[in-house]
Amino acid sequence: MARGATRRPLVGRRLRHGALAETILALAAPSEVVGIDPSPAYVAFARDRVNEAQVGFKVGDAQALQQASATFDAVVCGLVLNFVAEPEKAVSEMARVVRPGGTVAAYVWDYADGMQIMRHFWDAAGALDPRARELDEGRRFSICKPEPLTNLFNTGGLEKIEVRAIDVPTVFRDFDDYWSPFLGGQAPAPGYAMSLNQERRAALRERIRASLPTDSEGRHHLIARAWAVRGVG
Repeated sequence: MARGATRRPLVGRRLRHGALAETILALAAPSEVVGIDPSPAYVAFARDRVNEAQVGFKVGDAQALQQASATFDAVVCGLVLNFVAEPEKAVSEMARVVRPGGTVAAYVWDYADGMQIMRHFWDAAGALDPRARELDEGRRFSICKPEPLTNLFNTGGLEKIEVRAIDVPTVFRDFDDYWSPFLGGQAPAPGYAMSLNQERRAALRERIRASLPTDSEGRHHLIARAWAVRGVG
C-alpha cells in the first residue's frame, strides 16, 4: 500500500471480536492500529481478545470520526458500509483521516448475487412469500456492487479506485449444516425463518434443499463473495 500503509492503520467496522486487527498484526508490522465500532459491547470484547500494545479499540461513529485529519497510513472499513445511514459521509471521513497518498479500503458482501448462502434462502423465500422480498439484502443494500462502490469512492474524492471480487469457497457437510444458522432468530434471514409457523418454515426448508447444488456425498459447495474496493487519498 502507498506510503507504508502497514505502519498505522485505522480499522472501522463491526469489529468481529477484533478479527480484522488480528489479521493486520499477522500480515504486517503496524506501529499502531485503531479500531472503531459504535457498540460498547463489541469494543469491550475486542479489547479482551486483542491485547497487543499497539492496538486500541474505541467507541465511535464512522460518519463522524474523532481522529485528526491526515493521521493514518490506511483506513479500512469491513462489512459495514451498507449498514451506515449515510455511507457518503463515512467514505468522506475515511478520506479525511488518511494521509496524502494513503489507502482507503472497504469490503461488503455481494448479497445480490455472489453471496450464494443468502441468495438460495431469499430466492426460495420470495417465491413462496412475495412479502419476504422486502427483507432481501440483495434489494436493500444497493451499494454492494462494483459500480456503486466505485461511485461512492469517487464522490469521497479518492483516486486510483479499484474494485475486485473476493470469493470464499464454503462447504456444508449436509443440509442441516447449511440450515441450522437460520434457526437462530437473529439478522433478517433467521428472523424471517423463525417468524414462520412450522408448516411454512418446513416448506421454505424443502424448497431451499431442492435448489442447493449437492455432490455425491451430500455436501453443498457454495461461494460467499465480497466486493473489495480501495482508493488513494
